[in-house]
Amino acid sequence: MENSVLANSRYDRMQYKYCGKSGLMLPRISLGLWHNFGDVDDFTVATDMIKCAFDNGITHFDLANNYGPTPGSAERNFGKILKDNFAGYRDEMIISSKAGHLMWEGPYGDGSSRKSIMASIDQSLRRTGLEYFDIFYSHRYDGVTPVEETMQALIDIVKQGKALYVGLSKYPPEKAKFAYEMLKRNGVPCLINQDKYSMFVRKVEDETLGLASEYGVGFIAFSPLAQGLLTNKYLHGIPENSRAAKSSGFLKVEQVTNDKINVARLLNEIAARRGQTLAQMALAWVLKDERVTSVIVGASSVKQLEDNIHTINNLSFTFDELQVIENVLLQVNS
Repeated sequence: MENSVLANSRYDRMQYKYCGKSGLMLPRISLGLWHNFGDVDDFTVATDMIKCAFDNGITHFDLANNYGPTPGSAERNFGKILKDNFAGYRDEMIISSKAGHLMWEGPYGDGSSRKSIMASIDQSLRRTGLEYFDIFYSHRYDGVTPVEETMQALIDIVKQGKALYVGLSKYPPEKAKFAYEMLKRNGVPCLINQDKYSMFVRKVEDETLGLASEYGVGFIAFSPLAQGLLTNKYLHGIPENSRAAKSSGFLKVEQVTNDKINVARLLNEIAARRGQTLAQMALAWVLKDERVTSVIVGASSVKQLEDNIHTINNLSFTFDELQVIENVLLQVNS
């Protein structure tokens, strides 16, 4: 990691954007710890990736209580990496975590109740060794807990000093709207909405992006590379050690369809004409929307992360390029 005297050059390597109508800037590319930072992964590689990210201006690191495997291990490992490598850099980082999915046994280890949310943030703070999170999310609307109960927990978390900002993840638009209004009334406006968005998954374009913009809420995309389908990894089948090949991964073999592979190959040709990798073009395509604050990338190596970071060298598209891309995507989104 570089010395602090080189901080200006570090930040020159990244672009930043204000999150919604807040005064908080986020890097256009954020690092997610959903995969490759758990107990089943190489701790040295995880450490090197976080160092690489920070040294290239990535200031935002995205966690959740259940990230691993095992659940909780990504937070523990991140806490160790911070303690051993980033002493004195806490105020240059945005660290987020979430609660809402299954984390521990019994009736209180899952869902979005006040009991679960409050217990979860305390556990997450202990695992990471942090005094507060910069952003704490409700990881999902669980379909049972009243939204006002979950939002009141988030409001109290900020007022107790356990988080600076709050966010929503994967909320249906009508529930998100209720949450935005309640949070704003109580002086803790929603900073950011996190949801899945990529060339292959575009549901947020229907309502979520517009609603976030209307309420001055930022938007951050997870899985912008469709779990690796929008990279060169699967252009010729499923390689060993890929996400689809791992039993612990979320990408299943049956999701790697011939239609998606064929579309990815066509997109790869367009990316090559732009002087980019397919992954870089796919990230730039998500970031082209002014309502998108940042994209969360996952990485399994420093080389892969560096490739993603180079996306910011070319974020613009011509009208003709967008039309060609749209025509190609119709083959998989129709």
